[in-house]
Amino acid sequence: MGVVLVTGASRGLGAAIAKGLGAAGWTVAVNFAHDDRGAGSVVDAITSAGGKAAAFKFDVTDKASVRHGIAEIDRQIGPVDVIVNNATGPQPLIPIEEQTWDDHLDQLRFFVKAPLLLLQAVLPDWRVRHAGRVIHIGSEVVDMGNPQFGHYVAAKAAMVGLTRSWARELGPEGITVNLVAPGFIPVERHSDTTADELEDYRRLVPLGHQGVPDDIAGIVTFLASPAADFITGQTLAVNGGRTLA
Repeated sequence: MGVVLVTGASRGLGAAIAKGLGAAGWTVAVNFAHDDRGAGSVVDAITSAGGKAAAFKFDVTDKASVRHGIAEIDRQIGPVDVIVNNATGPQPLIPIEEQTWDDHLDQLRFFVKAPLLLLQAVLPDWRVRHAGRVIHIGSEVVDMGNPQFGHYVAAKAAMVGLTRSWARELGPEGITVNLVAPGFIPVERHSDTTADELEDYRRLVPLGHQGVPDDIAGIVTFLASPAADFITGQTLAVNGGRTLA
């Protein structure tokens, strides 16, 4: 298969995506910023199931750190073939009148700056090989317009713009760029979500149930596979029909 880098893969959706790709035969670079134990656990889960993986600690929002991280991945397990941009930071609800420009920058660092730095780090190699894939993890909030969330929604919307522009620019060079837009899929950081809040969301899902991390891992694995060779510039909603117009 090749080497796939999953950012923010020590827990949550990133961990599920990394494990899914490992099970599909990819060698997985498990990126993380702080959670050494979590990243180690993900690597152990992949390798104990017969897959290949290694953990790489670096800050995806820092240029020097990204360059060093990509070089280390290349040295230890081989050149990156696919990037899955999943890393995120805190996502607080903030009323409009209290939002600052720094609140917006906090989100843009993860959803615009980090993907740009990572792409630029691998692009010379991809252009030589006439191959490469970028898979962004977006969000249904771009279509829903969640209140008190403008900083996050705007940054995730920018990711959609990146997807479309990069797909057009890089398509002639054999590089595809797509975005997966999950619905609300509870992971560790949602542990304080109440049963009533979960039910309020579920009631508006046409399929009638909450999604799980493996739902996202499945579509990412598909987009990384040869079956998706002719797909680029697309946003794929994985939310049980929540954003049906």
